[in-house]
Amino acid sequence: MGSLRNLLYYSFFLTYFLCVRCDDFKEELYIKPLPPTHLYSYFQFVTLVNSELSSFHSHLAPRSLAEVVSRFQVEELHLTLTEGQWRHHQWGYPVLDAAPGAELYAWFSPDVVDVDTQWKKLSATLSGLFCASLNFIDNFNTVTPQMALWPTGAVKSSQNITTQLRYASLPREIVCTENLTPWKKLLPCESSRGFSALLNSRMIHNTNYHSIGVHVRKVCKSNDCLETQLEFKQTVALVYDYDIISSNDWSFRKLFGQGLPGACPLSSDSKIYVDVTSNDTQSFTLTPPPDNVIVSQRGGSDTKLAVYNINPDGQMINIGVKYKSKPDLPVSVPPPLHFTRYILGYGKEFGGIVTEITNNLWTSINVVVLENAPWWLPIQLSSLRINGEAESSLVQSQYYSPGRSRQKPYHLELLMTLPPKSTTTITIDFEFVFLKWQEYPPDANHGFYVGSALISANLPTARNYTSVPITGSTFDSFVNASKTWYPIVFRTNGAMVSLPTPDFSMPYNVICLACTVVALAFGPLHNICTKELVLKPLGTPVSLTQKLLNLFKKKKD
Repeated sequence: MGSLRNLLYYSFFLTYFLCVRCDDFKEELYIKPLPPTHLYSYFQFVTLVNSELSSFHSHLAPRSLAEVVSRFQVEELHLTLTEGQWRHHQWGYPVLDAAPGAELYAWFSPDVVDVDTQWKKLSATLSGLFCASLNFIDNFNTVTPQMALWPTGAVKSSQNITTQLRYASLPREIVCTENLTPWKKLLPCESSRGFSALLNSRMIHNTNYHSIGVHVRKVCKSNDCLETQLEFKQTVALVYDYDIISSNDWSFRKLFGQGLPGACPLSSDSKIYVDVTSNDTQSFTLTPPPDNVIVSQRGGSDTKLAVYNINPDGQMINIGVKYKSKPDLPVSVPPPLHFTRYILGYGKEFGGIVTEITNNLWTSINVVVLENAPWWLPIQLSSLRINGEAESSLVQSQYYSPGRSRQKPYHLELLMTLPPKSTTTITIDFEFVFLKWQEYPPDANHGFYVGSALISANLPTARNYTSVPITGSTFDSFVNASKTWYPIVFRTNGAMVSLPTPDFSMPYNVICLACTVVALAFGPLHNICTKELVLKPLGTPVSLTQKLLNLFKKKKD
């Protein structure tokens, strides 16, 4: 009996030891000045575990999230909660783009037959896990993209990735502390140690733009991709305004309210990258001095990065920049591809959605534009215009799925070729719909939010391009990466539509008027019908009580 017990203990510790050796956790912070007067901070926490052991035997991966992925047979998952709008035309491209509000899309395993049911269960479970309103995701706001999205992880070539994909967004979702707290609990060190200790909710929610994200995917262990691992990536993107911190000089204490208490003890690598390209190193002081300065060459664009290697020694670190003279702000260079989106129309009958895409390159670019209109905003495919033309040679392929009232949204995808040095305008009309009174939000007069459009492209250059992560899925360095194309998915700005809204004060006015009329009409009629008129004869003797009342009245006069 004792030998059996020892054998069980030995197998348990052997499994645990092998699991510890197979897990890996790394954390990164990337800081970059943005034109005209903003500062970009991007946190990235990546955990790699064996997919076979991630649900039960991982000591680094979040067990709650791993069980959700395993339970609903999710191949790849992307969730972002964003407050604010990223200005692509001024700031360039972020490391990871996100739509305003909540955005969720996932690929399910080919073994899943009823994808819609699994999708509802997944969104409801994530709603409770992150304290968000993801439970409002249903068939009436979910689409299946055909061309705009592709998996970033390892998938089988024979897998039909389109039918197993679901995408939904909630543009009205507000990001608050209730979402950040459960997000930090998924990290190995939570918020006690490591870079996550800088994520102070009081400082984060005062920024112009903040976004938190969770991304789960399978990655290859080697080049032959015979074995895969499960990657959990948690991200935070922040944009600070120099006017809010009252200075162009910045430090961790100004940005996050405290210093960095060392690296996470469970992290195998903790690095901080500071972009020092826009200024000469002689014009400012970077304290403490960086460990080294590297040059990133991506797509012919050179970027200087000051690198800090952070140790888990528990010493408080306060990295900051102090300019010796007025800093040379980075020049706002238009990115290779930028866009804008707005609403047309007047009155409460017809309107239109306009998406303008500008190609600044000297070569043509193929893009996919996905328009996702809610069911209460029916778009008319017959009114589609490309640069004012109904039939345009720019459209190479088209997919349209008509919506259905209170059941499914309208879905339009266009594969287009943008000419060099040109602006392409996509216009489509919609109708205003009268809703039931229970379908209006509490602030109906504020307007109705329309989700962002998706624009997918393969860029031939990396100029003004920060979408390549500092580390890849297997932590291979992308600092000197040189590719022939760079895939990216953009999210346009959201839109707001004012639907025909009834006067919600009318029921109150009707109730007040009806009650007043009833009181004035029913009161005298009730008195006449119920009270009895009694004639009082003259000369009737006055009682003692009446005499006392008459005496008091005379004294008052």
